Amino acid sequence: MTEELIIAGFGGQGVLSMGKILAYSGVMQDMEVSWMPSYGPEMRGGTANVTVILSDEKISSPILHEFDTAIILNQQSMDKFEKQVKPGGTLIYDGNGITNHPTRKDISIYRVDATEEAAKMRTTKTFNMIVLGGYLKVKPVVKMENVINGLKKSLPERHHHLIPMNEKAINRGMDIIIPVESTN
Repeated sequence: MTEELIIAGFGGQGVLSMGKILAYSGVMQDMEVSWMPSYGPEMRGGTANVTVILSDEKISSPILHEFDTAIILNQQSMDKFEKQVKPGGTLIYDGNGITNHPTRKDISIYRVDATEEAAKMRTTKTFNMIVLGGYLKVKPVVKMENVINGLKKSLPERHHHLIPMNEKAINRGMDIIIPVESTN
């Protein structure tokens, strides 16, 4: 099993930390892992993305030009990465701020309204964990206990009291993700 994934959005949306948690989770499952972030000098508010590869086999290169899955969190990333999802792959997106929705018919498309849900939960900082939960529902590539351990590994110890709230957000994302039918 190999999962080649890109997570893309604005800096400040938790894109890099979502990738880091997945990478730690994979390591804890004895998987081969690659985590490669990319962001502009402006960081918060600029575009950011991270490529994550989780595999049972050696990873030959962290550089990817197409992906099994794309998690898209803004329109700029949709414009750039929708076409780079492999035929038969998966695209997951948060509908907030997306004006040109994905229309490909050769991939599975899912929507997780994480921005709206995080506002309802009054925990906007858990936006990325809601998205992560949606992804893990569709693609359960790592076990939940390893995701929680990945959270512990990536969060500073002074923030470990937030782990139950993050776990709740992951579970909520699993509940609200929905498949999208193409309108074309």
